[in-house]
Amino acid sequence: MKLRKLALCALVCALVVPAYGAVGKAGKWQMTMEMDMPGMPMKMPPMTFTHCITKEQAENPETAIPKSQRDSGCKYTDVKVDGSTISWKVECPKSQMTGTGEVTYSSDSYTGKADMKMAGDREAHVKYSGKYLGACDEK
Repeated sequence: MKLRKLALCALVCALVVPAYGAVGKAGKWQMTMEMDMPGMPMKMPPMTFTHCITKEQAENPETAIPKSQRDSGCKYTDVKVDGSTISWKVECPKSQMTGTGEVTYSSDSYTGKADMKMAGDREAHVKYSGKYLGACDEK
């Protein structure tokens, strides 16, 4: 049963992936997320995917906070922009998670991390990275 709960927590944390990836640069971005959960019997493999960032998203620094559509019950607070670094706090009452994170952007890449605490004193540490690939594909 404990392994099942750990796996569920890992799945929830894995869903906290960048929904948007770039401040100031629209286009196609490749994003990678690596998660470490101390106490898990196996390490989760990195997840890599691509996402198209619109001009409107690129102009709004708050859209650069890694999130997913599944964390709609989460509340992001203390969002701060300091140069090219965005930091935040997050609280997700439904999944009983809290955490902090930060992402630093350059013109065509970014790196970041998030540290999450879950019920039962479980932790998850997420590393984010991304790179600009060029223009978005035409639909």
